[in-house]
Amino acid sequence: MIDRLIEKIEKTHAPIVVGLDPMLNYIPAHIQKKAFAEYGETLEGAAEAIWQFNKEIVDHTFDLVPAVKPQIAMYEQFGIPGLLAFKKTVDYCHEKGLVVIGDIKRGDIGSTSAAYAAGHIGVVTVGSKTYAPLGEDFVTVNPYLGTDGVKPFVDVCREEKKGLFILVKTSNPSSGEFQDKLIDGRPLYELVGEKVAEWGAGCMGKRYSYIGAVVGATYPEMGKALRKIMPKSFILVPGYGAQGGKGADLVHFFNDDGLGAIVNSSRGIIAAYKQEQYAKYGEENFAEASRAAVEAMAKDIDSALAQR
Repeated sequence: MIDRLIEKIEKTHAPIVVGLDPMLNYIPAHIQKKAFAEYGETLEGAAEAIWQFNKEIVDHTFDLVPAVKPQIAMYEQFGIPGLLAFKKTVDYCHEKGLVVIGDIKRGDIGSTSAAYAAGHIGVVTVGSKTYAPLGEDFVTVNPYLGTDGVKPFVDVCREEKKGLFILVKTSNPSSGEFQDKLIDGRPLYELVGEKVAEWGAGCMGKRYSYIGAVVGATYPEMGKALRKIMPKSFILVPGYGAQGGKGADLVHFFNDDGLGAIVNSSRGIIAAYKQEQYAKYGEENFAEASRAAVEAMAKDIDSALAQR
């Protein structure tokens, strides 16, 4: 799957992933009104609004980007209807040729970890039949429990040719409470990065490993160090746009081949119509504003990489 992601990045010339993390207050009133008219102000109504919102954004951006990243919590909060909207979103994105990164941040051990891996990127057997339940291409994984928690995911990646992005240095302000702590004189995030490189060595694609890392755009110097520690791991970079990251912060996340990183923007794209610079589109044309935001982001990243 890493090879397919790279092919899509090279085709679009945009190392961008659109974060499909819809909150109801991001969804324009006309979409909510239509969904509630059909399903009422219910969990089903909320899920329908999310699905229609996602679909329109995907329809307006799928030709510009290689991948999307739905954050499962935004769907789980609406219960079973929300999870059905998640699945419909995953399937529709695949129909549009997009790589899907399930942002699930799972972290457990043994059979529990194996079950998470099977449900999201693997298969399950029911009697004589086999199913891929949720069917993402990559998922995010929390490594806090060590190899016991990650290995079941790695095993499924190897079997199904899927991929992982393992949390190494996250973009949130308090990440340093644990991730920056020194162990034998070295920050913990560097030690985790070394494990990512080790886990990934046994799951190589043509140029990069199936096993990548999450490193926030808000910490460019740390990203520079981690790029050297994990030369064959793709880096998923959150924190662009709404969290303060910009193109100039990203150059060290990429390798000299211009690859090695894919940058996420969520509300900066899906709620772009709420920003002053895209206000001219209005709520009715929210997806056109999202397309404009993707184009501006691609230009920003391309310009930064050209100047490094």
